[in-house]
Amino acid sequence: MVTYVGSQDNIEDLVTALIKLEHAAGEAYDSAIERLDDVSLSSQVAELRQDHSRHMQDLSQIALALDVDIPDGSAKEMLTQGKVVLADIMGDESILRAMGSNEEDTVTAYEKALQNNCCTAELKTICDQAHKDELRHRTWFKQMAEKLDKAA
Repeated sequence: MVTYVGSQDNIEDLVTALIKLEHAAGEAYDSAIERLDDVSLSSQVAELRQDHSRHMQDLSQIALALDVDIPDGSAKEMLTQGKVVLADIMGDESILRAMGSNEEDTVTAYEKALQNNCCTAELKTICDQAHKDELRHRTWFKQMAEKLDKAA
């Protein structure tokens, strides 16, 4: 899915879009945690979920400093969570692949944000750490899905 998050024209819209993206990611993680059959996978996904909670906190602090309302969800939330719900029919491997697909969007969004001219030094620091986290998440989901595929 193509994401436009990260390409906003001003910092207020950029922060708002990133918060919406993180909210959607958190909802997708919650959905995956609930649907995974393998308890150890579910536990590991819950650990990764903590990074998204931290991203939300960091971005929310920037929003408060900018006097921007903190959004609580979006249509993208339904799309990212929907991938996981649909994947549930096929099992853990499909859920992990759906989550990896969601992580593609977050990686791209943070790459765009880091290149965005309206991104301040403080926001770049947050986006840089979030980008590193998302790269790690994407790799983990891909590796776990491949591991399950080979075991099948």
